[in-house]
Amino acid sequence: MCRQLESVIIKPIKDKRSGLPEEIRQPGRKRIPLLDDYKELNEILVRLFRSIMDVEEKAVITQEFQDITNNDMHVIEAIGIGTPKNMSSIAKKLSVTVGTLTIAMNSLVKKGYVKRERGEEDRRVVYISLSDKGKKAFVHHARFHKEMITSIMDEFDDDEKKILIRGLTKLDNWFKDKEEENKKNRE
Repeated sequence: MCRQLESVIIKPIKDKRSGLPEEIRQPGRKRIPLLDDYKELNEILVRLFRSIMDVEEKAVITQEFQDITNNDMHVIEAIGIGTPKNMSSIAKKLSVTVGTLTIAMNSLVKKGYVKRERGEEDRRVVYISLSDKGKKAFVHHARFHKEMITSIMDEFDDDEKKILIRGLTKLDNWFKDKEEENKKNRE
């Protein structure tokens, strides 16, 4: 089954002269077939995604913040501790609809993490800000991210940091492009 999936998902590019799969040349390393790179990168990305979510949830959702989820914590992060924001700007930052955000926001208001206030100039506009409890959760979450990034970056020299950032930026851009493409396809 796995081999069948590989042949459907990945069609190695064959060199016209030899008929062998094209390979990636990497200085200082022996040649690695494209398929092996695909498998390795796929496994790393899947494992990283799961690990980040699992580790973050265990670190962030403590006894003090047991009444909220990891997703709630990301809503709190999007609201931030600066000036109050409207629902549209928060929804855009999280890449969700205002309707989806409203459900999470109602829960966070009820639990005392978030405050809603009507605009003074336009009473129809609702501004969202964090309560003291929400600010405490924000700082707790930010502390986890700082610890995570600091400990990761301590493992790399300056050149490796630049390469990592460049590679992750390309990956991030691919996901942004894919998200835009998906939006257009839904319209």
